[in-house]
Amino acid sequence: MKKNIKLSKFLRFAATFSIVFLAVFLGLMLWDNYMNTAWTRDGRVRADVVMVAPDVGGLVRHVAVLDNQFVHKGDLLYQIDAVRFEHALHEAQAVAMTRKAEYEMKKRQSQRRNAAEDEVVSAEERDDALYDAQIAHAKYEEALTQVETAKLNLERSSVRAPTDGWVSNLLLRKGDYIDAGEKHMALITSGSFWVYGYFEEHKLSLIHVGDEAEMRILGTKFILKGHVESIARGISDRDNVTDGRLLANVNPIFTWVRLAQRIPVRIHIDEVPEGLTLSAGMTCSVSIVKANPDQRSAQFKSI
Repeated sequence: MKKNIKLSKFLRFAATFSIVFLAVFLGLMLWDNYMNTAWTRDGRVRADVVMVAPDVGGLVRHVAVLDNQFVHKGDLLYQIDAVRFEHALHEAQAVAMTRKAEYEMKKRQSQRRNAAEDEVVSAEERDDALYDAQIAHAKYEEALTQVETAKLNLERSSVRAPTDGWVSNLLLRKGDYIDAGEKHMALITSGSFWVYGYFEEHKLSLIHVGDEAEMRILGTKFILKGHVESIARGISDRDNVTDGRLLANVNPIFTWVRLAQRIPVRIHIDEVPEGLTLSAGMTCSVSIVKANPDQRSAQFKSI
């Protein structure tokens, strides 16, 4: 009976010890994986966004695209009312014709005075006629430039896609009035998607340019393949602001809990799994899985 009691106590002790040992072992493994592995849950899919703005202002006569529509470079996005620009072109052409006639008249007058004898036309009159012809020629060239500018304004009233991409968050409507340089449409450039992984500062020593990376999109089984393209060399220092006299305004309050800064690491996407539609702003976790020694040595040499 006593042997059974001792055996039972031993088994309970062994089970408890095993569970505690396993818990400590797993905890140490998780801590080592968290601290000594280059990974982060804070990853964002990014893309190059072109802010489309007209070179001329006016009323929007026609919007030729839909929200989220894919467009090719040179496709019409929207049309600004061109009547005013057509009138300006006709006016500039008429002024150019007038200046051309004036120039031809002044040029012939100068030629006739140069051909006349000295007793009929003085040297001063010859010089004045020559200068008048040169001034008329300059005014004619100015008028031609105004014609080209009017043609350019008429052409720029048709706003076209500067690159292949998707129209995003389209709010522009027919009848809106827009000024020159005012942004009213965003175009997400095709083929420009990349990932920003925000890694804690103590993990940067584990990351090098050229390292292979895997990005798992949040809530899915899709995994993107890529490699480290670059590492940011600076982020904003919130405690280093300046006052009105451009002096440092240092925060005198020190918080005992200090969180590690997160440094952006740019990941180039090499492979997108079939069936995944990438959108700028998607969340993903980023893991650095393999290093490229050649890329590492090249990076160290460039520092």
